[in-house]
Amino acid sequence: LLAGKNIIFPTETVYGLGADITHPMAVNQIFKIKGRPSDHPLIVHFADIGQISYWAENVPTQAKKLIEHLWPGPLTLVLPKSQHVPYCVTGGQDTVGLRIPDHFVAIALLRTLGPNRAVVAPSANRFGCLSPTSATHVNNEISRKVSMILDGGPSKVGLESTIISFCDSKPTLLRPGGIPLRAIEELLSQKILVQNKQDKGPR
Repeated sequence: LLAGKNIIFPTETVYGLGADITHPMAVNQIFKIKGRPSDHPLIVHFADIGQISYWAENVPTQAKKLIEHLWPGPLTLVLPKSQHVPYCVTGGQDTVGLRIPDHFVAIALLRTLGPNRAVVAPSANRFGCLSPTSATHVNNEISRKVSMILDGGPSKVGLESTIISFCDSKPTLLRPGGIPLRAIEELLSQKILVQNKQDKGPR
């Protein structure tokens, strides 16, 4: 990763196709390997809650409540991005999807990278295809184009992360996933808006 290579790594949701956030060429290679449109944002994976202010600005109180209760875990929060997040990661948007995965291999990898570094990743599959939940499920076409596959066993959740945006006046569900919407609403003591399925959100 530090050398600008791409890897496949495990999380509790699905396996991810990753690059170091500080290597733009490696980030752009993700889109080529996956066959993914470049305006579809990638999720930033990092290890420590204390780094949230490095990657995002103006984190609202309700977002902090979800962070306190649900991170590490299958929840991605979309927040205003900081200057440390390049636009090639966010699809040209001023917002960024962030999460801390709940997987010992992923956390060990992210901590080994050091402070103020992160791995950006979508699921490790061709765009529009089924996401892999084990190393053996990774498509041969994908695996031939990366430098390493970290095998962390089967993903215990096996479903993509829930994505909640805090970039509008009210929190909005952009994608259902590993954490039920009802659990989030109970934590926040409010209803969550659900994005129109025709709208394009981060994936």
